[in-house]
Amino acid sequence: MLKEDCASELKVHLAKSLPLPSNVTRPRIDLIMFVVNLHSKYSLRNVEESLHHVDATFFLGRVGFLATGAGRESHCSVHRNTVVKLAHTYRSPLLFCDLEVEGFRATMAQRLVRMLQICAGHVPGLSALNLLSLLRSSENPSLEDL
Repeated sequence: MLKEDCASELKVHLAKSLPLPSNVTRPRIDLIMFVVNLHSKYSLRNVEESLHHVDATFFLGRVGFLATGAGRESHCSVHRNTVVKLAHTYRSPLLFCDLEVEGFRATMAQRLVRMLQICAGHVPGLSALNLLSLLRSSENPSLEDL
């Protein structure tokens, strides 16, 4: 993501879990992406536990889920539908990606930077709520489709 061309300063903070330490000065948080490794049940459990530490107002377009390892479904210990239902429960967008493939990784980085720019208010005419409705209608299947 940091390699992407971005008009504004981009800062990425990685954390294994939430809550973040409160005694640290940090910049404003515009977007939270929860990464679920489909090859690890621990990854899913960690995300589920971390979700309880996010303020409810963040779920209005500023939280998303990224499921990695989707390219090798035979090796998955977390079923794709589990992550789809989790994203649906929190009314948040869900993206699938195989980060081991360079082309997919680069494309995902571009998408995440664009989402961040929108959530941060750097794209005129679009807001986090607009982004949420656009992503929901184009990518996330309804539970009835599962």
